[in-house]
Amino acid sequence: MENINLKKRGLRALSLILCAAMMLTVCVSFASISVSAAEGNYKGIKLIPGGVPFGVKFSTEGVVVIGFSDLDGLSKTQNPAYVAGLRPKDIITKINGREIEGASDLTREIENSGGREISLTYTRQGGAKTVRLKPVYSKGEGKYKTGIWVRDSGAGIGTVTYIVPETGEFGGLGHGICDGESGELVPMSRGVVTDVKISTIKKGVVGTPGEIKGYFGTDKCGSLKCNTECGVFGAFSKIPEGLGNAMPICTKDKVKNGEAEIMCTLDESGRQSYKIEISAINRNAEGSKCFVVKVTDPRLIEKTGGIIQGMSGSVICQNGKIVGAVTHVMINDPTVGYGIFIENMLA
Repeated sequence: MENINLKKRGLRALSLILCAAMMLTVCVSFASISVSAAEGNYKGIKLIPGGVPFGVKFSTEGVVVIGFSDLDGLSKTQNPAYVAGLRPKDIITKINGREIEGASDLTREIENSGGREISLTYTRQGGAKTVRLKPVYSKGEGKYKTGIWVRDSGAGIGTVTYIVPETGEFGGLGHGICDGESGELVPMSRGVVTDVKISTIKKGVVGTPGEIKGYFGTDKCGSLKCNTECGVFGAFSKIPEGLGNAMPICTKDKVKNGEAEIMCTLDESGRQSYKIEISAINRNAEGSKCFVVKVTDPRLIEKTGGIIQGMSGSVICQNGKIVGAVTHVMINDPTVGYGIFIENMLA
């Protein structure tokens, strides 16, 4: 495998994990919904509750630097990329002033450089910079290299939180898609949504989160629009069947401590509802940890041990209204996790 080049695409290329606790909706304009949300007016908004799994496959904006590997050059061990100033989490967007289309594009340009100096433009914490460096000829591989490892794509499984009945636009996860190694929000450029077939459930235990395992369907059923700290957002080409009628939302000032339910899909029986308890409500929270969720339903505990990876985005309802979504799990107690307000996802 080449020093610079993409790790294997697919589920191993870039895991969808919790930005905080190992757990797996919108920058999209929702017409009247987005206007109402911006004005803090949620009266009359109704959404179809999700609770169904979806698969995502996406490409990043540029290529993300994930590591370095020293090169055995003609005279000594070298790493021109690191010496030039590149660091993990940097996002390389251009080579010699031309936009990069992917990791293979970057690799080809470097290997064809003949050792001539090249320029790499990258972003770090929102600022753009350019470095110049000379690729080194690797004796072991017989090619010119710069000593960096990068990623340009990823895939994974999550849960849909809600769907806008008029448009098919949706929100899911309740937190962002983060890089499995750096923990940083992935700079997504484009992505597709596929259906998912669940194959097995790995139960969560103290110290080790469980996981929903499955495989992607063959057909695209929607597109991703953006990746944010409060969820991923996109649109279905056709609204999934069997989800029932749209429900009103519950604003954060109306959420109560006490009994509620989550909806999620764990096997071929389809979406099911399970009892939970809401507590420790923080009505001023702006991110994805707005209140504590405790699973109390013995059926769910028996099946999963509590909250597991892949359940992020499972819709939470209380008194016939959509409250928000499950987002994180506590490592020391898989029956306990966090939830996000639906308002935070819409806003």
